[in-house]
Amino acid sequence: MRNTSLLPKRALTGLAVAAMAMAGAAAPAAGAAGTPGAACNGYVGLTFDDGPSNNTPALLSALQQNGLRATMFNQGQYAASYPQHVRAQVSAGMWVANHSYTHPHLTQQSPAQIESEITRTQQAIANAGGGTPRLFRPPYGETNSTVQSIAARHGLTQIIWDVDSQDWNNASVDAIVAANARLTNGQVILMHEWPANTRAAIPRIAQVLASRNLCAGMISPQTGRAVAPS
Repeated sequence: MRNTSLLPKRALTGLAVAAMAMAGAAAPAAGAAGTPGAACNGYVGLTFDDGPSNNTPALLSALQQNGLRATMFNQGQYAASYPQHVRAQVSAGMWVANHSYTHPHLTQQSPAQIESEITRTQQAIANAGGGTPRLFRPPYGETNSTVQSIAARHGLTQIIWDVDSQDWNNASVDAIVAANARLTNGQVILMHEWPANTRAAIPRIAQVLASRNLCAGMISPQTGRAVAPS
């Protein structure tokens, strides 16, 4: 969702994101959570919805400065409008995923409309240099068997979330950090590109994860859980 007037997101099951890290991706800061080779007792999936946008550069900078990698669930319409930010996500070592083209309530759409939302986003992300996504997150976390089967036909694993940061609902920095502190091995958290409080929380999120020897990992298309980056 892009603004706080939208309906709350609901956790259901599953998800979809492109797990591709470019060879030239910037390396995370040494010793930070998510750093390859760091002592990790487990991995968690940091996810950010609704990009790319003019907020993308600041978000990527904060993540890189704190040694964190994340899955970016991009809307196709914004990938088409901001292809340079999709390329920046990949160059920063993030994974790029499908979050529909226009962020509709897919369970209220016809199969043809769902197909269009998914396929246009796949194409827009690929055209922008983000590769072919393998992960998909339905807007608002709303899904059904039709949505899931269409996504699966395109090789997409549906990903929802285990913890909702509530950043879309004006959660404070403290609340967003506390939500990340509830993550356990393999779990996925929902965050968004646009809230200023989310970007401000990133240094503390990195500290919380490091204090628990948890690292920011990729989301496996096979299991839908956070795992060590490949």
